[in-house]
Amino acid sequence: MKFLTFSGETPAVALKLAQKKCGENALVVSTKQIRRKTINSTSLYEVVVAVEEVEEKYTRPKPKPVQKNSEDVLLNISEAAKQISKIANIKNSNVDNSKVHITPRTNEELGDIKDEITKLADKIKLIQDMFWEEKAPLRNNLQIPPEFSEIYKLAKKSGMGENHLENIMNLTLEHMPNRMRSNSNTIKRYFLVLLRKLIPIRVEATQEKKAKKVMMFVGPTGVGKTTTIAKLAARYSYLQEKRKKVGIITLDTYRIGAVEQLFQYAKMMRLPIEDVVDPNDFNNALNSLNHCEVILIDTVGSSQYDKQKLAKLENFIRKSDFSIDVNLVLSAGCKLEDLEDIYKNFSFLDIDTLIFTKFDETRAFGTVFSLIYNTNKPVSYFSTGQEVPDDIIMASSDFLVNCILEGFDVEKEKHAKSSR
Repeated sequence: MKFLTFSGETPAVALKLAQKKCGENALVVSTKQIRRKTINSTSLYEVVVAVEEVEEKYTRPKPKPVQKNSEDVLLNISEAAKQISKIANIKNSNVDNSKVHITPRTNEELGDIKDEITKLADKIKLIQDMFWEEKAPLRNNLQIPPEFSEIYKLAKKSGMGENHLENIMNLTLEHMPNRMRSNSNTIKRYFLVLLRKLIPIRVEATQEKKAKKVMMFVGPTGVGKTTTIAKLAARYSYLQEKRKKVGIITLDTYRIGAVEQLFQYAKMMRLPIEDVVDPNDFNNALNSLNHCEVILIDTVGSSQYDKQKLAKLENFIRKSDFSIDVNLVLSAGCKLEDLEDIYKNFSFLDIDTLIFTKFDETRAFGTVFSLIYNTNKPVSYFSTGQEVPDDIIMASSDFLVNCILEGFDVEKEKHAKSSR
């Protein structure tokens, strides 16, 4: 099999050239516009076709079709040319590789043409998808129809765990009605809805005035616990419609820079702050902030393998007279294996919820989904950048799923516009 490229002012012109050169049996691999029409230049379209290579001594056998009904998906070049010509009402006699004559159409006819072009574009997309990953439709004994290949590739590229992806594809194939499978956009929307339902979210509750919430933030070194606390302190005390009295406690006395940073944030926001070294002094610090509705506790960052530091954290929690909400803070940029290992080694602290930071430093959000899916722990906040207090949002399944399938930059821009 070899691939040849042809170009023309319109798809019809490029296809006509390919048909003339390669014959009726060549297969269209892709069609794309590589130059838009301007005042000084014409538009340019590129068509890539695949043709069988013929040896002098023998003819290479034709490859086996990927599925039995390959004629429903594989569109030969002649048929593609006829469909495009029919849509644009182009007479074959008028095509001279440089000019086409298009008869003016009514609005109703233009609407029909748009629908036909959409259908044809979808067929071309399916042709491209037939060549994905060495043309193999089998993934871990899961038969993936070609029309599902787009969402499969997006989910896999996002870093989603293989077993999770397999389970979700099985659910999609099992429950999605056949009538919805003919359009790739419909399949994508269905997949989006299914993923959203699999992500537990803890909604930020509106607290009563006298209710008290003590939140401890734990996690590895460098995930952004201190910055997250500063963002939430500003959010609770200044940015919410109903402002709360907020106090801060730091247990991270190992890093002088972290202590100074948090004290500086507290000073800027005029919030009370206490530092604690010994677990026996922990209750005294909590009692000194008893007038606060929300108490945020920063902890020392520790490796998930440092049993001594983890045991000391547990000692703080065990000796507290207050009910503590434990938030595991994780970097969205970590590999799935590392996220699972971190969660496993911190889980003895009875994690209540997950917070993911550094959304701006990765493009593989499937790992975040897989950890949530695997642990079934609700997620409460996403940190989307370094700016305090702006770059933190309440977690939502919509935001995460759209990051997986559409990209973080697109979703952040949409979220920013909706928040204005």
